Order: sequence, then C-alpha cells, then structure tokens
Amino acid sequence: MSTQTRPALLQRELGLWGAIMMGMGSIVGTGVFVSIGIAAGVAGPAVIVAVVVAALVAACNGLSSAQLAASHAVSGGTYEYGYRYLNPWLGFTAGWMFLLAKSASAATAALGFAGYLINAFDGDGQRWLVGIALVAVGVLTLIVLSGIRRSNLTNIVIVSVTLGALTFFVLAGLPVVVAHGGANFTPFFHSPAENDGNPWQALLHASALMFVAYTGYGRIATMGEEVREPRRIIPRAIIITMGLTMLLYTAVAVVGIGSVGAATLSEAATQQAAPLVTAARSFAFPGSAQILAIGAITAMLGVLLNLLLGLSRVLLAMGRRGDMPRILGRLNAAGATPTAAVIVVGVAIAGLALIGNVRTTWSFSAFTVLIYYALTNLAALRLPPAERLYPRWIAWTGLVACLFLAFWVDWQIWLVGLGLIIVGLFWHLAAQRLARE
Repeated sequence: MSTQTRPALLQRELGLWGAIMMGMGSIVGTGVFVSIGIAAGVAGPAVIVAVVVAALVAACNGLSSAQLAASHAVSGGTYEYGYRYLNPWLGFTAGWMFLLAKSASAATAALGFAGYLINAFDGDGQRWLVGIALVAVGVLTLIVLSGIRRSNLTNIVIVSVTLGALTFFVLAGLPVVVAHGGANFTPFFHSPAENDGNPWQALLHASALMFVAYTGYGRIATMGEEVREPRRIIPRAIIITMGLTMLLYTAVAVVGIGSVGAATLSEAATQQAAPLVTAARSFAFPGSAQILAIGAITAMLGVLLNLLLGLSRVLLAMGRRGDMPRILGRLNAAGATPTAAVIVVGVAIAGLALIGNVRTTWSFSAFTVLIYYALTNLAALRLPPAERLYPRWIAWTGLVACLFLAFWVDWQIWLVGLGLIIVGLFWHLAAQRLARE
C-alpha cells in the first residue's frame, strides 16, 4: 500500500550552478540558432523587437514558474501545479500540452543539429538531415538513461562551448554590422502576405514564435524533485538564467540581421535550418562559420538533452497519477532514471523529426507551449499568500500575454492544437474510468 501512495522519488543532486546550466542548456539552442531566422521571415528586422516582447512575457512566466516550483518542488512542472492549485482537468491539459510542445521543440533541435552539422562540412542540406537527427536522438536518449549526474556533466560541457561560440558571433559580427550601417534594418517593419500585409500582426506572430525560444527555464521547475534546497535555488536559477538569455538573444538578433539581412536569415532557416552560419560567412574573421557551427551543434544537442530530461519527468509524473500507463511512473533500481518514460519520449521525438521541416515543428510548439504557460500563470494566481514570492500582477500579465500571443500563430497550427487538446481530454476521461474499474 505504501508503495502505491508514496512512489519512489528522484535523488536531489542539482545545486544552483547545475540548475542555471540546465536552464541555459534548455534555452540557448534552437531559439537562438534557428527560430531567429524563422521569425525574421515573418517580421523582418522587427524580429529584434519580437525578441524583447517575448522576453518580457517569458520573464513573467519565469517568475510564476519559480514561485510554484519553490512551493511544490516535484517532477512534472505545471502538470503537478495544475493538479494542486487548479483541478485535475487543467492539470492534465498542462501536462498534455507540455508533452506536445516540447516533443515538437526537441524534434526541431534534432533537425537544427543536423542542419548545422551538414553545413559545417558543406554537405547536401536535405539528403542527410533526417537521418542525422535520428542518430542524435538515439545517442542522447542513451545518455539520459544513464542518470542525472552524467546528464548534468554532459550539459555543462555543451553549454560552455555554445556560449563561447555565441560570444564570438557577436564580437566578430559587430564590425560587419557597423560597415553596413542601417541598410539591413530598413524597412524595419515587415508586411508579409501571410499576415495580411499588417506589420503589427507580423510582429505579434514573430513574438509568439520567439517566445518558445525562452521557455527552457521551465526545465528547472520541471526537475524540481532533483534540485537541492528548491525554495532557495529554483527562483534564483530561473531569474539568473532569464537575465543572461535576454541579453544574449538581443545581441545575436542585432548582429544576425545587421550583417546579412532578414531575408537571407529566413531563407537559411527554412532550407538549411542553419541561419547563423550563413551570417557568420560574411565575417572577416577566418573560420567564423566553422566556429559558429560548432557552437550551434553543441547548442542543439544541449536543448535536445534537456528536453529529453524534462519530457521524461513530466511523463513520469503523469504515469504516477495514472494519466499515462503506470509503467511510465516507475524508476530504475537505482532511483535515478524513469527508464520507460525516457524511452517513450525518445521514440516520440524521433517520430516528429521525420517531418523534416523546422518551421512546422517550431510553429506547433509555439501554440502549445503558450497554452501550457497560460496554465502556469493561472496556477500561480491560486497560490496562498504564505507561499507567494511575487505580486499577483506578474502572473496576470503572463496569463493574458500567453493567451493573446497564442492566436497569432498560423491558424492551421492552432486548429490542430485545439484538436489535440480535445483528444487529450478524451484520453484523460478514459484513463479516469479505467482507474475506477
């Protein structure tokens, strides 16, 4: 009986530095190396504004996630917060949205890794893209199966290389931006046909796409069961991670647009999933493209690694409650890894990577993750005063902004997203009935 009511818990092995690096590893990857190019095709140079708008929304969500995780430090993130502070239906919806959103993000990271690796060797951008992505998913799934300690060490190495490459990109690219003057920043606001020629609609669409690029901070909350002193460490780790990422993304967007222009970045993102390497080829510094490609390769691997960790922990929590098959809620003999959950997540990501198109996977991720974080903010509004760390207006701002941005994604994407929410709720109803029988 005690085994059923009190499932085995994961070991607390992450300190402040490890939590920050997990957050940086989750954020700094697909967002900066791929989605800036995708969003540039939607909003033109105004993608720089979209980066800032998305950062402000993400900051509100990050603070909501921080206080929820500090008060309820278990694996599962908003799935668990929804159950505790809202109701089982909204809790399940949050977990379902997270699985859908982050599986799509992970597939985008795998494809982005393949695109940058191919570009580093001047290979055929499409012929090997999917195959290399699948290999990456397989290798990192094996690393995650080995436990959080080895995964954390791998992540620290990956993030260090990535941040070094991006710092180089900004410093080496600034002279090129200065040489071009303001040529690549005009006209600043873009009016594509897909947004009815409305530059403000394009800006909001791009902000929704860029928002997803910041959402890796939630991985710190999702892995709350494995963080030491969660009430002290989790809020600090999320705030520090968000601040560093905002500065980095803005600098990279300015250099990327200023060096080659929004149209070139967009084309490189859509066709090769490697826009920043294209920008780096315009730098005077020898080997710039290769240096950036190495950073991009490690970044994509870092995001993929952290998404495998986060997704498997949410699936673990859902398995424990019976919202997913019970086998997914079990740990290995050492109590360090939810083996079945990790394997299922790896297979799902591999399946999505077969799509082979980063814009499709990223747009779908944008809608679903905005709904997920809307529920995060809603749960934060229900925190009792004794557990609240920040003013209620922060959660209200995050909630309204997430719902507002969600419907600026392509209408086909949000129709699919709403349909999948309904499918998930039917699954939840069936799971509840089975549990009662």
